[in-house]
Order: sequence, then C-alpha cells, then structure tokens
Amino acid sequence: MNVPKWLKPALNGAVVGAAALAIVGFSWGGWLTGGTAKQMASDQARLEVVAALVPICMQQSSQDPQVVETLAQLKDAGSYQRSDMLMKAGWATMPGSDDPNRLVARACMEKLAAQF
Repeated sequence: MNVPKWLKPALNGAVVGAAALAIVGFSWGGWLTGGTAKQMASDQARLEVVAALVPICMQQSSQDPQVVETLAQLKDAGSYQRSDMLMKAGWATMPGSDDPNRLVARACMEKLAAQF
C-alpha cells in the first residue's frame, strides 16, 4: 500500500489536537461527564427540597407551645448542638414522616438563628 508522506504528520496532528481539545474542554471549558452532571443535579435537587421544607419547620416551631423555652435553649446551646435540639423538639419532622430530617433541621436553624 502506498501511503502519502503528508498523511502521517496529519494524523499525528489530529491526535494531538483532539487530546489537547479534550484536556482544555474538561479543564477550563466547563465540559462535564454524565456522572458529574447527575451528581450536580442530585445535589441541587436536594438543596431545593430542603429549601421547600424549611417553611414547614418554621410553621411547626411557631405552633409549638414550648417555643419560647426551646428558643432560649437553642440560643444558649453551642452551634453543633442546635440541629439535634431542633430535631428533638420535632420541628424538623415533616408531616407524614416519623424521623426528623437533619438537613432541614440545619437549614431551619439558620433561619431561626437570624431571628435571635
């Protein structure tokens, strides 16, 4: 088989160019793999669900007859204890669920802390 002399350098250039394009695209171009895109979508969905549930937590806190005592305890507690206290108070337990949601408790605590 008779191969033209210019074909080998052309193929080498195409391979090097494709590799450089992939490196630049994934490093600085913002390209994502399918797995990374799914993980980002999952994380964003989780954040949106938590944000949607925080008003329920706030409503439950306002309906608690011991809200004043609980808020005083939360104010005196360390920041690492507050979410657990909020979960024990039942404010982060969503209607229809038996267990409190830790992510909702943390987000709700941030809202409540802004009110202190």
